Amino acid sequence: MRSWTDLQNRTIEARMIRLDGESVILELKDGRKVPLALAKLSTADADYAHRQSADGPPTAAGPNFAKPWPEHIKFGDDPGITVVEENVEKKRFVYESSHYRYTCDVRLAKAVVKGFAVMFEATHLFCRTLPLGLDGGQKTDGKLQIFLFENFNDYVTAGGPQRTSGVFIGHQAAVLVPLTSLGVRPVGSSYMLDRDKSSKTLPHELTHQLTPSSYFAPGGMGWFTEGLAEYVAVTPYRSGGFNVRNHHSDIVAYVTGYGTKNTGGRSLGKDIKLDNLKAFMLQDYANFVKDTQMSYGCGLLITYYFLQMDGAGDGKRVKAFLTALRDGKKGEDALAFLLDGRNFDQLAADITKAWKHRGIDLVFRTGG
Repeated sequence: MRSWTDLQNRTIEARMIRLDGESVILELKDGRKVPLALAKLSTADADYAHRQSADGPPTAAGPNFAKPWPEHIKFGDDPGITVVEENVEKKRFVYESSHYRYTCDVRLAKAVVKGFAVMFEATHLFCRTLPLGLDGGQKTDGKLQIFLFENFNDYVTAGGPQRTSGVFIGHQAAVLVPLTSLGVRPVGSSYMLDRDKSSKTLPHELTHQLTPSSYFAPGGMGWFTEGLAEYVAVTPYRSGGFNVRNHHSDIVAYVTGYGTKNTGGRSLGKDIKLDNLKAFMLQDYANFVKDTQMSYGCGLLITYYFLQMDGAGDGKRVKAFLTALRDGKKGEDALAFLLDGRNFDQLAADITKAWKHRGIDLVFRTGG
């Protein structure tokens, strides 16, 4: 622990975890991890953060697999909104927060941008804190790219699928979002933010943006990449905080019904029959999305099993699997680390047994 001072001479006691782009991640005395923009720190503290990064320990190379599983994530800092460009003729309005650049086709007040930027920054902190090596994300000029659209048709023209409220476009390394998904609506000649508006889609897509490209290889693409994004999206969120502890009931409600307080879900019921587990985990993405309700819901159940229910509940096998993907293994070669000596039928039986204890009958066709 040390004292950190910002440009307004305010101080906090915190421990440096690592550098993350243009921010330093600090751990407060209560265990919360928060990002602080280097540009807001005193020159001496900014220099200290850079020196510590260069020396190694706070930003040790490799994924964060050894870190503990978080119980609560709270983004406690001002997102630091900066107006980069406001060009009325080109309908190009650019704003930035600590980790994101928001390019919009209408002018937004800084207070409105600040209101929704908290959710983006909190999701970023959540993903980076999960001990799953979510260190992906291609930046442009040091920022992750978000494109915002006033009209839904413009969102679709830019590549957003119909009947969606946001999407990650891999080849652009960007997330596209219609303003309505953020609760931003016109009022007279300006815009206001409905702070009660929430969407599971956006944390889902932001998770994709931060997922390393190696995790999208065969064997990980589909069941795990979508299951992980669903895991983040279903975790209860409110006012910059994700409540990770004891959100099992939210996952069950989301998969089996319409979600907690009817906030949306996969509606699969508690008796779920799925095709052969091996085929499900190895299928290509085109087949995976033919039945999004079943595939995404079961992807979440299987992913959650490996994260918190498999073995000692420490995610040991899934971290070995992710290490294999990062090392270039794919398909059955990567999945062998999840099997860990079991065959697919034995693994299916273990998953079925684990979920049966939690009130869900998830049954797989055996053989093959």
